[in-house]
Amino acid sequence: MTDTRYTPLPLWPSAYPSSGASATLKRFNEDFRVTELPLQRPGGVGEHVWLEVEKNGANTAFVAQRLAEAAGVQERDVGYAGLKDRHAITRQWFSLYLPKGDGPDLTGLAHPEFKVLAQSRHVKKLRPGDLQGNRFRIVLRDVTGRRDAIEANLRAVAAQGVPNYFGAQRFGHDGGNVEQGRAMLAREIRVRNPKKKGLYLSAVRSFVFNEVLALRIRQGQWGRTLPGDVLDEAGRPTGPLWGRGRVTTTDAAQALENGVAQQHAALCDGMEHAGLDQARRALVASPADLSWQWPQADELVLEFSLDAGSYATAVLNEILCTTEPDRHTEDEPVAAE
Repeated sequence: MTDTRYTPLPLWPSAYPSSGASATLKRFNEDFRVTELPLQRPGGVGEHVWLEVEKNGANTAFVAQRLAEAAGVQERDVGYAGLKDRHAITRQWFSLYLPKGDGPDLTGLAHPEFKVLAQSRHVKKLRPGDLQGNRFRIVLRDVTGRRDAIEANLRAVAAQGVPNYFGAQRFGHDGGNVEQGRAMLAREIRVRNPKKKGLYLSAVRSFVFNEVLALRIRQGQWGRTLPGDVLDEAGRPTGPLWGRGRVTTTDAAQALENGVAQQHAALCDGMEHAGLDQARRALVASPADLSWQWPQADELVLEFSLDAGSYATAVLNEILCTTEPDRHTEDEPVAAE
């Protein structure tokens, strides 16, 4: 099979039977709260100033720009562990390279869309992926459907986890980032902006991973270990993040992954020539400390934690169908939960 255009994205299968329920997600920013769980706290000394920031209605890149301006540094001297959703209230850490002197006290810095909560020094810059995970508190409104069906899926998710799909925000509006990535790899378009190039490569790579995961679910292999699987430190089977080199799986797992690669040969060949190396990602995401309550008959509040790189939407999709207010704007940075 030859590659085709990638808009719109396919409807990837769920692991559990549909609850038949629906709800509104992110009607208000406060309906989606995210607290970053850092790998470490600042030690109090070092060349970098770490800031704990709460933002409301701003994306991470915008906050980084404003912090650079306030501190009088270049934007490249600002670090953060991950992008966070704009349409939410989130807490995350930023770092500023300020090796000389004490630097400005930014704890009093206030902006309509963010505020600095704490400041301390540390010996290293924050880099993408430097976090343990994220804690979520999500309010779902206008819930329709049977409560017992919703809670049955909640119990299943708590016990067995969810497919570790990359979320829709990774792929852009209507899958546009995947299509742009395909066109870029096929040399139909030239992308000079390094950030956009990285965004498109990431979208293509994530798409192929989701295709592998979806095929395992369709074949009834959800939650099972196949012969030849590569397991992570938690003993969970992993899927490929495509790049140069052979997949490290063998037997049935390798045959499945190579079959998906053949189906999307142009994407996979393009990623190899783009210089990406093979990597692995867990196929299962396990929400920790999942709890829920019903403040009202049509309102459901969920709380849980996820490892870095896993998406809250992957959890929600296994519980009910959600819709969000249409807030799409072109060229807005994509959040990675």
